[in-house]
Amino acid sequence: MTRRRKKHRPEEVVAKLRDADAMLNAGKDLAAVLQALEVSESTLERWRAQYGGMKCEEAKRLKHVEDENRRLKQLVADQALDIQMLKHLSEGNWRALPGSERRSSSFTRSSASPSEGRARWWISRVAVSDSRPSPARTRHRW
Repeated sequence: MTRRRKKHRPEEVVAKLRDADAMLNAGKDLAAVLQALEVSESTLERWRAQYGGMKCEEAKRLKHVEDENRRLKQLVADQALDIQMLKHLSEGNWRALPGSERRSSSFTRSSASPSEGRARWWISRVAVSDSRPSPARTRHRW
């Protein structure tokens, strides 16, 4: 029977690492320590590599910085897509971008980002004809 996977917060990881070190220094064997902490050996080693000698506040700060970095990377990707779309359209290219397929069901809210959804919607509207679309056909609804 497998246990359900638990997502540990950084402060919990630091506390468990501290407990593991205390138990190992007290003379307990590794198997008993892993069972007491309810983690696998690979998880404990990964935590040691990632959180090593950090304190609780440092682990929280690391998690916050990682989340902020992930968010900023998404913003850069969205802006790059917007720039690519605008460059393509400013050159007078009213057909779909090379390599992109027209998909009728891909314009849902489940797209990877709002910019991607806008780009797909825009390209689907302008890829129908060579001439500039009429204002009625390009009315934005976002």
